[in-house]
Amino acid sequence: MKFRLYMIAVVVLLTSFALEAQDAGQRHVTPVKPSTNKVLRPAKGTKEEVVQDYLSGDTAAARARLRRDSLKRVYPRYPKLTDVTVGVNILDPVLKLFGQKYCSFDVSATLNMWNRLQPVLELGLGYAKDRPDDMNFTYKGKLSPYVRLGANYNMMFKSDPRYQVVLGLRMGYSTFNYDITAIDYSNPYWGENYTFAIKDQSSHALWGEFLAGLRVNVWRNISAGWQVKYQGIFNYKKNSSSRPWYVPGFGPRDRRWGFSFSLYYTIPLQGDKWPKKQNKQPQQPATPGGTAIGEGK
Repeated sequence: MKFRLYMIAVVVLLTSFALEAQDAGQRHVTPVKPSTNKVLRPAKGTKEEVVQDYLSGDTAAARARLRRDSLKRVYPRYPKLTDVTVGVNILDPVLKLFGQKYCSFDVSATLNMWNRLQPVLELGLGYAKDRPDDMNFTYKGKLSPYVRLGANYNMMFKSDPRYQVVLGLRMGYSTFNYDITAIDYSNPYWGENYTFAIKDQSSHALWGEFLAGLRVNVWRNISAGWQVKYQGIFNYKKNSSSRPWYVPGFGPRDRRWGFSFSLYYTIPLQGDKWPKKQNKQPQQPATPGGTAIGEGK
């Protein structure tokens, strides 16, 4: 009986020694450097709002602010009303001096918004006097008004507003009068020739245009621009005895391509220069563990 008690005591003693040895082995593992509450100084240039978010423990808000700031540097923010530009189309008057038989003269007003979207209004006058090739009449389009309304989109919205590449749409409308004179008519049966005229004809037309344009600065607030247009008439009035050959603001009725060259004067709507120069991207403030805000694992 005593022998059994001795044996149990020995087993208990050996077990306790084994557990203590195991604990001692675990305690000799290389210790990890404990984290501290020391806050590293934020990088110079960090916005106060970001620092306050960070100090309050709202790191998610701090990261969101930093992301918005980085996007502003990639996409500079221009004022909503950036500038107003007035333009004069001089291509047709110049071509008229070199023998073109019709002419349109128009002025435009463009409102530049965010240096992207640009509503455009164009007003002008047009007339024509020509005897078209392979035709037996002379067309006289009287001086008549036209209007075009549309918008441009500036593809270089991140750049200086003085230099632009735009895509645009226009809707045009004109109401006009014309005469058709010196109409030659031959009667092959009787062998007789007649000359007559159709006067005081009135019509109107609605058309659309898709355009691409380029504008560059020339001197101070003066710039020059080119536009190429693809256009088509949606509807026009046909008279019982004639059809208009020329539409003011559009050109010859069957024309599909148009061109313009204009001079512009720009009036800035903001006193400060824009976009304002952005500071260099500041280094992100560090977290207590030494990890910068916004850095992921």
